Amino acid sequence: MEVPSDDEIRSLHLRYAPTREAFDLVYTHCRIVCQVAERLLARRDAAVDVALVRAGCLLHDIGVYRLYGPSGELDHARYIRHGILGHEILAGEGFPEVLCRFCSCHTGVGLTRDDIRGQRLPIPVGDYVAETAEEELVMYADKFHSKTDPPVFVSAETYATRVGRFGEEKTLAFKEMVDRYGVPDLGPLIARYGHALV
Repeated sequence: MEVPSDDEIRSLHLRYAPTREAFDLVYTHCRIVCQVAERLLARRDAAVDVALVRAGCLLHDIGVYRLYGPSGELDHARYIRHGILGHEILAGEGFPEVLCRFCSCHTGVGLTRDDIRGQRLPIPVGDYVAETAEEELVMYADKFHSKTDPPVFVSAETYATRVGRFGEEKTLAFKEMVDRYGVPDLGPLIARYGHALV
């Protein structure tokens, strides 16, 4: 499988972004997630496809563009759909399933059919969970930055508290990833991007 280059991925973001502001927010977040993943990989001897992780990080949130309305406002009520929307975009572009899954399988610490039914989420019932080390690493790295207004970096402690509202099993799943991958040093990224740590 040929993994798309950074330039090809950036061009895809530019094509789907409805505004420059949307591009700046989403693409910058994807780049930050990629840099978080690189920091995590540098600290462990992992048998992962680094090029695939990079592409997954840079592509994982492309579906967010489909949630912007005509006024330029993001539809927060349907935000949970961004993963499957990204999957649809990449599939429509002819990308292989291994890349499409980075979009649909990065939300939270994974969404199961029980989560979807129990929370009445507006997405097709299914299991949207990381199945490979690459998918899990992208999902985990994503937890350390948020596209809020303004964007922020997120500590492991803060994320563990946030995910806990969806059940103790979600907190445990996150803590297992912390044990597996460690906590990234966000200091240099905070200094580079000027986003606060929460």
